[in-house]
Amino acid sequence: MKRQNVLCNGGIYHVYSKSIAGYKIFNIKNDFYRMIELFKYYRIKNTGVKFSKFLEIKNMEIFNEKHFSSKDLLVQIIAYCIMPTHIHLVLMQLQDNGIPVFMGNILNSYSKFFNIKASRKGPLWESRYKNVLVETDEQLMHLSRYVHLNPVTAGLVENSKDWSYSSFKEYLNEVKDEEKICDFDSIMEFKGINYKYFVDSQKNYQRELSKLKGLLLD
Repeated sequence: MKRQNVLCNGGIYHVYSKSIAGYKIFNIKNDFYRMIELFKYYRIKNTGVKFSKFLEIKNMEIFNEKHFSSKDLLVQIIAYCIMPTHIHLVLMQLQDNGIPVFMGNILNSYSKFFNIKASRKGPLWESRYKNVLVETDEQLMHLSRYVHLNPVTAGLVENSKDWSYSSFKEYLNEVKDEEKICDFDSIMEFKGINYKYFVDSQKNYQRELSKLKGLLLD
């Protein structure tokens, strides 16, 4: 599938960004949750408050997806996974230039946060983020599984459910409504599928595929 130069409103994209030279940029729980808060904040076209104030607000439910229409949001977050060296997002663009603005904001904001904390200077991310158009419902289902299996494939956890920094638990309906940031019910037709089994039943295959890919790249 070709990378899209102009992203279409209503289009669904797999968006990926990696740190420079595989540098580990998510090291502790606070790092991961910082990025999740950036997802919540910057998907909204205009929150009306600065990010520092947003972090202080106790009742985060007012920033839940269900409280906004497509006119209020730059993107609809369908799935995500934050890894120590990179991030995966499945996004639907809702506004003109929505994905570029959203990605620019979260990547720049996290760079500033990390550089200050680590007393470093310079870029944190490897070139520009990459995006691939998702063309079918079947591709979307398999992409969601691929994204949620990333920590398992990397050997960080045994099961997808054990990784706290992805949307997998949202798919299992194990997250409080006020903490959810993904909207996939209106897009993905599970039709009685046991999603946990759908994902974890392929973990060994994806591990082997990852090893093979590594050999081919070498």
